[in-house]
Amino acid sequence: MAENTGLRARDLATKLRVTEAELVAAQIGHCATRIEAHPDRLMPAVCTLGEVMALTRNDSAVHERTGRYETFHPGAHAAMVLGAEIDLRIFPSSWVHAFAVTNQRDAGPSRSLQVFDASGDAVHKIYPRDGTDLAAWDRLVAALATGDRSDRLVPAARQDVEPPRSRPEKTEELRTAWARMTDTHQFLRLVSRMKMNRLGAYHIAGAPFAEALAPGALNNALIACSEGAIPVMVFVGNRGCIQIHSGGIETLKAMGPWQNVLDSRFNLHLRLDHVAETWLVEKPTKRGPALSIEAFDARGGLILQLFGMRKEGAEDTDAFGDMTRALPRLPKSPDEA
Repeated sequence: MAENTGLRARDLATKLRVTEAELVAAQIGHCATRIEAHPDRLMPAVCTLGEVMALTRNDSAVHERTGRYETFHPGAHAAMVLGAEIDLRIFPSSWVHAFAVTNQRDAGPSRSLQVFDASGDAVHKIYPRDGTDLAAWDRLVAALATGDRSDRLVPAARQDVEPPRSRPEKTEELRTAWARMTDTHQFLRLVSRMKMNRLGAYHIAGAPFAEALAPGALNNALIACSEGAIPVMVFVGNRGCIQIHSGGIETLKAMGPWQNVLDSRFNLHLRLDHVAETWLVEKPTKRGPALSIEAFDARGGLILQLFGMRKEGAEDTDAFGDMTRALPRLPKSPDEA
């Protein structure tokens, strides 16, 4: 359907005032088949497909990575796909609806596997590439087809993005606990225990833990990493999936409000005009400080995280840290000066 309008499915759904999952469900019996959505069923089958393109997005960033789905680690709350190129963190409760879609084009059939959350928003999508085993793809669809031929889907209400939540009276307690961290994964548990959230904690922590960067700093960082061949980890996610690129950024091309990474196996499409806040964040680990640049939209939703890439068993270089020291900060308020 979307292919015949010239619009991307997400944009067509918005134009029609339906969710993207409703738009796909309307094609059941024509070019869409309902398949099992739970990652414990879907991911082992995807691991048989060979080389594909994985896509995860939110409202402001699209992350596309070509590679193989390798080792799948199931988990009730969080699961993982760990591979040299496809690297995912999966939250199974948001994998609610899934479809195999085949659209006929002049150049041949266009296939995809598409997963959506309860509200009908895309969680994760998979597209074939030249190295994809299409016979394995067909076996996946046949094995996971649910038999449900309903072309209707009733989405649940969307969960609102939580705005920054701080507790200024706990600033010193936050800073003390932050300084004692030994792993970045401890951070969200720490701020949750204090009844704050990520962005709220950044608002009150202060340097060296969190520094507000000036508008444009994220784009400056992408350009600097590209020009300086600085290896990075780029995290883009939504409620159901986080997708990670580890490696270089080579080709940047700005188009209107979008900044784009257009490399052979990694593409990133980023709406710079959606970035309302950018923070430079430092978290202690056993291997030394982990630095990240983190961008948020006007609602407080996390758009993207950019980390310096570390390789196991290799000496860390400080190229990413050197780059971050040159980024412009927001002017301090009179109270902070």
